[in-house]
Amino acid sequence: MKKTLLALSVLAAGSANAGVNLYDQQGVIVDVSGAAEVQYFQGYAKDSDSAFRLDDGDLAFNTTVPVTDSLNAVAAMAYEYEDGDVTNDELWVGFQGDFGTLTFGRQYLIADDAGIGKDYELGGDGLDFVLANGDQAAKYVFDNGQFYAGVSALLTETQKADAVTGKDVDEAQVIDGRLGARFGDLDARVYLYSGSDIASSDIFGTDFTGGVIDVEGYNLEVEYTMGAIALAGSFGQVEYKNVANSANKLDVDTAALAGSYTMDKTTFALGYTFLDFDKDDVSAVYANVTQQLHSNVKVYAEIGSSDADDSEFGYLAGMEVLF
Repeated sequence: MKKTLLALSVLAAGSANAGVNLYDQQGVIVDVSGAAEVQYFQGYAKDSDSAFRLDDGDLAFNTTVPVTDSLNAVAAMAYEYEDGDVTNDELWVGFQGDFGTLTFGRQYLIADDAGIGKDYELGGDGLDFVLANGDQAAKYVFDNGQFYAGVSALLTETQKADAVTGKDVDEAQVIDGRLGARFGDLDARVYLYSGSDIASSDIFGTDFTGGVIDVEGYNLEVEYTMGAIALAGSFGQVEYKNVANSANKLDVDTAALAGSYTMDKTTFALGYTFLDFDKDDVSAVYANVTQQLHSNVKVYAEIGSSDADDSEFGYLAGMEVLF
């Protein structure tokens, strides 16, 4: 039982890819994990210059405290550094047991996990639910190995001023969920998302008027693993609607295909993304190679091409170190 709960606590934390155990006595566990990732990056934007890009800088603390033989208390704090300022993006508490994990506070919603792309940066525009993190969030996840499910809700969220009104928006609300199943090497799942009064000034660079919008959508995803080969595909639909003018809306169909082949410590990946707007469509294709130098260290390179207007050939090289 305690092993099962500990494994669940690692899944619930979400921030930790590696980790260092700081404390482990009488069932109380405290871990710290971090990530640093830097890229030399040339994006698709016209006339953009290649430069070093600080892609990731994270530090997370997670704890599990046994309350009874079948119930744990869990908590986490996580910080982001890549923008030059220290930002606390996770601060939550909750409970965990055979029933699953229930958490409250500042955290990422279920929708943040959506997507099957194997790109680092050059997958092009893909699925965008706009808002997937907040302070006033509650989340429940359950996973018994074969079937898994989750639901999260953002009760209300104060956002930065939108570009149209110049005012803060503090009424954003989101409810989303995921339902999935594993059958041997096959993993299939669906994400559902419904958000209202969300501040957004730009959707995929289209002429859709930003401001305060409602977002409704879903994404179907399938992954299949055959030894060293991994294949994935997805299809989703999202509707963006201006709250002040319901006639001003944008419907987007999104699809993605990706595959990878791993040979010893080297992984080769290839992918394609496609978005169909009301009046236009855009696609991107990318390829990358990743070398795992250590379980906590990898280097990689990626190239990509997009058929968006005025786009340029993209490329990058990067390195990530975890602890």
